[in-house]
Amino acid sequence: MTDYEKIDSWIDAHFDEQVAFLQALIRVPTDTPPGNNAPHAERTAELLSAMGFDAEKHPVPAADVHAAGLESITNLIVRRKYGNLAGAGKTVLLNAHGDVVPPGEGWTKDPYGGEIEDGKIYGRAAAVSKCDFSTFAFAVRALEAVAKPTHGAVELLFTYDEEFGGEVGPAWLLRHHIIHPDLMIAAGFSYQVITAHNGCLQMEVTVHGKMAHAAIPDSGIDALQAANKILTALYAQNALYKQITSGVEGITHPYLNIGTIEGGTNTNVIPGRVTFKLDRRMIPEENPAEVEAALRQIIESTAASIAGVFVDIKRILLARAMQPLPGNKPLVEAIQKHGRAVFGEPIPALGTPLYTDVRLFCEAGIPGVIYGAGPRTVLKSHAKRADERLDLEDLRRATKVVARSLKDLLA
Repeated sequence: MTDYEKIDSWIDAHFDEQVAFLQALIRVPTDTPPGNNAPHAERTAELLSAMGFDAEKHPVPAADVHAAGLESITNLIVRRKYGNLAGAGKTVLLNAHGDVVPPGEGWTKDPYGGEIEDGKIYGRAAAVSKCDFSTFAFAVRALEAVAKPTHGAVELLFTYDEEFGGEVGPAWLLRHHIIHPDLMIAAGFSYQVITAHNGCLQMEVTVHGKMAHAAIPDSGIDALQAANKILTALYAQNALYKQITSGVEGITHPYLNIGTIEGGTNTNVIPGRVTFKLDRRMIPEENPAEVEAALRQIIESTAASIAGVFVDIKRILLARAMQPLPGNKPLVEAIQKHGRAVFGEPIPALGTPLYTDVRLFCEAGIPGVIYGAGPRTVLKSHAKRADERLDLEDLRRATKVVARSLKDLLA
């Protein structure tokens, strides 16, 4: 047997253990918001320790966590160094995030049960991305059991703020020089290896009018009507965005979404304040400063056309687009080579309209790609929807691809 075949056999022999590990991770909630995620890190560290992996715990100061809109964050790092020569070989970092959006409605399975049915595991983060805590940990175990690398290093990084932009996860660790790998792979969500992704700008807009009794509406200024006019102007941009196309395969055009609206005090009161939050996806070719300035101009000019109305606009997230770095070629080639061998089909390299933490590594000059356990498409995983699920065979195969690729990268 080749070392690749031995890696595959090791993963097959330990797959029940790997699935049980993932079930244990799913069963500790990490809803973000509110983002009380330190307990999950503690449980993960316990599970890793039982496998012989000592995890460094890096709790983020409460002030930084609260400023990011979260409650508690502990980042975990497992460092596996091979050989005795300092600086020999590359350090490859594998990053997955444990934070998740709240389950929402419509589930037919327990969102935190880790139930298995018809070869699929169900639960929030089963597909994005607690599954890749499992993929990456067991890929490293298989690598060490079979290939026994003699130089270089692998680091497992498990963070908990991807849904809020990564500022107290990867960004905090990079800023404090706690990590600085040569290459990195981040948790995936489809068969493809992702080399680029959209950026995201999120803003909070508060529309101020004047509260009044509903029986005498002319004595007030209706903030909801004003907000409706602003929203109409914003949504009209989507028709224009469709005329802008990206040159990155897998990415189409920019778009805008309003995610939440809140305001008013009672049914019989003219609302004096309405707040909404918008999400603007930016293709890699766009300039974030220009995008934000254009949105502010639309909002402010529309508000100015309504007597007595004014607005407050606050940026709540700016996630820049991921631009592929030339140094990611070894990652792409290794994953495509072994993806074809394990899946029996070509694994394309392309962009995705999502946004992730990987951009933070690329901005720091660290070449990275996105790859891990996932279905053929994100839609099939039900990620961020009810009954999120992962086909266990996809987990098994992705683990083999990552382990095989690590062998090549550390050779």
